[in-house]
Parts: sequence; C-alpha cells; structure tokens
Amino acid sequence: MNIGGIIPAMATPMFEDGTINEVELRKQINRQINAGASGIFCLGTNGEAYIMSIEEKVRIMKLFVEEAGGRVPVYAGTGCIGTKDTIELSQKAQEIGIDVLSVISPYFAAINQLEIYEHYSALAQSVYIPIVLYNMPARTGNNLEYTTVARLAANFKNIAGVKDSGGNFDNILRYIESTDKETFSVLSGNDSLILWTLMAGGKGGITAVANILPEIMVSIYKYWAEGNFEKAREAQDSIRPIRDCFKYGNPNSIVKRAANLIGQPVGPCRKPFGMISREADDAIMDTIKKYYSQYAK
Repeated sequence: MNIGGIIPAMATPMFEDGTINEVELRKQINRQINAGASGIFCLGTNGEAYIMSIEEKVRIMKLFVEEAGGRVPVYAGTGCIGTKDTIELSQKAQEIGIDVLSVISPYFAAINQLEIYEHYSALAQSVYIPIVLYNMPARTGNNLEYTTVARLAANFKNIAGVKDSGGNFDNILRYIESTDKETFSVLSGNDSLILWTLMAGGKGGITAVANILPEIMVSIYKYWAEGNFEKAREAQDSIRPIRDCFKYGNPNSIVKRAANLIGQPVGPCRKPFGMISREADDAIMDTIKKYYSQYAK
C-alpha cells in the first residue's frame, strides 16, 4: 500500500450534547474524498479519540470503512496507554477493515525508548496490516527517537511509517535519513511542514487544516508531484493565516470552530473542551473573510 499524500485527520462531527453526528460524518468523509485526499484518518487528535469510549471508536471505524467503500485507504488511531489495550483495539480495527493503523506512543507515565520499542514490537507481531508510528511529544511527554524508529522499521515489515507532530524538522530529517525511503513513509503531522517533508524525501502529511481547506491541502501534494514547486510553495504558505489562529486555544477547538464558520456543521468539541473566546472567534472569522472570502457567510 502506498502510504503517503494528503491524509485529512478528520474531526468527528458531534451534536450539542456530545453525541456523534453520523449523518454529517458520512458527508465529511465524502467531502474529503471528493477533494482528492489520498486517504482518510479517523480517531486522531482532531477526531477527539482521547475522549471516546471503545464502543464509540469501534462504531466510528465501521462508519469510515463503510462510507469509504474502498475508494481510498482508511487510517485509524488505535494507540492506548497500555500495550494490551493497544493490541486489542488494533486487532478490532483490522477485523473491521481498517487499512492502516496510526499508533501514538504510550503517554501519561514516563517511558524510556526500550519500553517504547517493546510496545511497538508486541503490536507489530499481533497484526498484519501496516502500522504508522505517531510521535507527538507535546501530548505524550516523550519523543520517539529516530534510532528507535529505525530499529522498528528494520525489524518489522508492517511498521511502515511514522507521523511526526513535534514541529522539529530536524527530527523529521533524522527519520528520513535512518529509514529505507522505498519501504518506509515519513509523514508530517504539522501542516506547515508538509512541503518541506516532501522535498526532503518524506511521503506527505496527515493534516488538520484539511477539515477547513481540503482542496488547498491536496494541492500542496499535487503541485509537488507535478514538479511545480512554485505553486506548491504558494499553497503551503497560504495556510499560515489559519494556522496562526491556533494560538487562541486547543487546535481541535479552533479547527471545529473554523469548519462550522465556513458552513461545515461538524458541531462542538466534547466537553470540557471547545470553549472559544470572543477574541478567538473574531480572529478566525477575520481570517476567513480576509484570506478565504469564498467561505465566509
């Protein structure tokens, strides 16, 4: 399977009471596929997987697989704190028909690189579908070192990639330099680094901004693949204003608010998250009006 391109880290549409809006979820899946996404990704940080029950996660995975209908690969976040729970959810995802697992490194408690290696090693031996490691040190409290990634990639064929959301481009470069570019995919989890990751030998990005501007995000990869660096750079730079709005709060909340403002009714974040200040709301709307006037109400 070709792991790469632009893969939206999709928000999970919800009603005001926090329940999942399945009808809108299906619409959003088709919106991303119609925009040219290389795959669709559920149960990531933007999907609010951290605040969902196992039953809800299973239901969402089933909906994604069903609605995608094989048109594009379906990625699912199945990382839990414990190895046993991660394996069980990953095996369930495999059974459902998920194409690629995205597995965040264990979090909350301090962990060393050997423990991280053993965690992923056990997972790799328990499933056969591709696994994309997920490095997000700001949320997990640990960095997935390039030496650990290289060792895992060398020892397990189904450990097929890594997504880095740390924002440290040198870390991405280390991942690229220490793994086989033919068999291993390095993806940027930071929207602002997608083009630069591609230029350095990576394979694409898993993107939150695609919830707001799917066509623009897809165009970064499209123009790069065509060899049109100037247009790819223009598309990459064009998302800076909306990313600047992330400073106003939890990025998940900003993404959902912006999507709602452009007429994509994904609803609120599940409580206690999602409270947006008037200042943030004004900044988001001003950004939309100024740079993406076609979306403004």
